[in-house]
Amino acid sequence: MKTSEIMARLEVKYPGEKEYLQAVREVLESIEEVYNQHPEFEKAKIVERIVEPDRIFTFRVTWVDDKGEVQTNLGYRVQFNSAIGPYKGGLRFHKAVTPSMLKFLGFEQTFKNALTTLPMGGGKGGSDFDPVGKSDAEIMRFCQAFMYELWRCIGPDQDIPAGDVGVGGREIGYLYGMYKKLAREYNTGVLTGKGMTWGGSILRPEATGFGALYFTQHVLNTAGKDIKGKTVAISGFGNVAWGACTKATELGAKVIAISGPDGVCHIPGGINKEMIDYMLVMRASNRNKVQDMADKFPGQASFVAGKKAWSVKCDIALPCAFQNELNGDDAKELIANGTWCCCEVSNMGCTPEAIHTFQSAGILFAPGKAVNAGGVATSGLEMTQNAAHLGWSGAEVDAKLHYIMSSIHEACVKFGTQSDGHIDYVKGANIAGFMKVAQAMLEQGII
Repeated sequence: MKTSEIMARLEVKYPGEKEYLQAVREVLESIEEVYNQHPEFEKAKIVERIVEPDRIFTFRVTWVDDKGEVQTNLGYRVQFNSAIGPYKGGLRFHKAVTPSMLKFLGFEQTFKNALTTLPMGGGKGGSDFDPVGKSDAEIMRFCQAFMYELWRCIGPDQDIPAGDVGVGGREIGYLYGMYKKLAREYNTGVLTGKGMTWGGSILRPEATGFGALYFTQHVLNTAGKDIKGKTVAISGFGNVAWGACTKATELGAKVIAISGPDGVCHIPGGINKEMIDYMLVMRASNRNKVQDMADKFPGQASFVAGKKAWSVKCDIALPCAFQNELNGDDAKELIANGTWCCCEVSNMGCTPEAIHTFQSAGILFAPGKAVNAGGVATSGLEMTQNAAHLGWSGAEVDAKLHYIMSSIHEACVKFGTQSDGHIDYVKGANIAGFMKVAQAMLEQGII
């Protein structure tokens, strides 16, 4: 297998799908050497098959806004790979959603889910619906219209969606309510991230951020460092950033910056519990403005328009918002300001140039498919509880999350340790996830 040849074919076949092509290239470059040591993979054309989704559903979503005007959006579900389990991956509602974005996310999800140790395949979905500025009633009507088109394509042993950007507990509730009405069955296992009174798991809302900090702890400890007393800059203020802020603060770090599309909120004294709780209010407002934090807590937080979280001097950078949110120039700015660790919490949060800049400078760096896997892992735990018709305590879920994140770190170290002892977490995560999926595909025949 030659990555250059495969990428050349894909670039001709899918021109303009930059996110998808970027994700495929990163994985193929990491696995090329080990892949070529397995002629059985080449004979079965594993790479040629694994880079293509099993199927993509595209559908029109028509709904009525509060003014009585008819609105139309596009909805998608990408069922990427089911070699090790049913399709599992979130739904993203954002104006920038495209098939390319969802193919990249589904491709990443396939390997992320393989890393979790749980039997889940990879999928992703969503819509170009923009929830910013929409009322609760409009969001409900859109979610109901979206599920009306999707419900026949999903199921607890087929495809289990969850939340993602623009889709939190409120949206999951509206989606599930409509699914239940259409399917005429109370099957809580069909969606994860549910409310606690109807099949949700304790710690699921916090899990992505919590798991990311557990993984970051492992990275630091392996390098002989400690997170206590370190300054942290976090992008975003949604569910993932909220969980990351919560756990980072619990572990003794000082979160000194959060950001949004409008700019950065600098919190020199470190974010506190009241501010963390207010992040949930900000998210629910649909305003998408981080300036609200500075307005709410004058004297403790200050807002700078047009700047990113990476403009604030910090020890550790945690991208928690969107793909490619941290570019090469941002990486250089962080390094110049003394940052020595960056762990992606968002999916593909750093551009290839940023990753190269970090790695060339010897900065500790770990990729999203390993760092943020705690979210989907806890979704898997929610599925298990639903299947058994029981619920676990917070301590039980947290213990299992700790174990899973530790196992992911061990796999990254196993496959990413270089001859000089340096750990390449990008390579380690990609090889570990790929080998599990590829072996399953091989054993199940040419399908």
